[in-house]
Amino acid sequence: MRLRHIELFEAIRATGSLSRAAQALHISQPAASKMLAHAEAQVGFRLFERVKGRLRATREADILAPDIARLSRDLESVRKLAANLRHHPRGHLRIGCAPSLGLGVVPRAAGISRSRQPDITFSLQTHHTDELIAGLLAREIDMAITYEPPSHPGIARIDLDRSEMVYVSREPGGQPVPLAAVRSDRLIAMSPHDPLGNLLQAALAEHGVSMNTALQVQTHYMACAMVETGCGDAIVDAYSAHGISRPGLSIRRLEPPVHFHIGALVHADDPMSALHHGFVECLRLACAEVALALAP
Repeated sequence: MRLRHIELFEAIRATGSLSRAAQALHISQPAASKMLAHAEAQVGFRLFERVKGRLRATREADILAPDIARLSRDLESVRKLAANLRHHPRGHLRIGCAPSLGLGVVPRAAGISRSRQPDITFSLQTHHTDELIAGLLAREIDMAITYEPPSHPGIARIDLDRSEMVYVSREPGGQPVPLAAVRSDRLIAMSPHDPLGNLLQAALAEHGVSMNTALQVQTHYMACAMVETGCGDAIVDAYSAHGISRPGLSIRRLEPPVHFHIGALVHADDPMSALHHGFVECLRLACAEVALALAP
């Protein structure tokens, strides 16, 4: 089958009609009919049969469908890459990140990158980890930056930094907060779907603190905003805390520290370019700036 046959195959499966598939591909119906006949002649069996006025894939076509869908996605990826090269010949990166990392680390990294290479352009978006992985697999983004990056088929991980969670409150002080002394009734909790929220809950449980919170939020920077309004205290990642630090808020370390990893995710089948490697270096530099701010 040729690439044009694959496009027609996917269009017919999506529309159930040869005429609508022809419209989607901007060709005439006779041309689409001739193309379908040519494809069926090449494979040696019928790809579609008419059932109640609609074209339905044959059993053989259903078996071929997953491989054809993969080829169709690869073809779309090539088109998007060609478009990026056309509109951004000097380099363009589509970056996705966890919402909290969009406050400090990723903007800092983009700033470092553009100071080195002003011609680089970026499109930046924030999502939770599951959505970032879906975007990578669909090749809608080039790289994702998130906390505790999980293993996933088809996704490669790049370690960037190891940081820690910090205690944010309106009470002045610089001494570390013992985990055993954390008052869960004052704590603004993270969603159970948040990877750092699960990490923190396990660490508190080890020190005899059970979660008994009245407030739960989706993002770390929202937790910090709630602290600022006097709703309680929060334990968040250091990047968020330093990204939105405000006068009147204290940021203290935990004792013992609760560490976590930050990493970049890329599509395992796509080789990284010099542009990707350069941005990874900028991310590590941005992480180091936050680590320096945390140093006693």
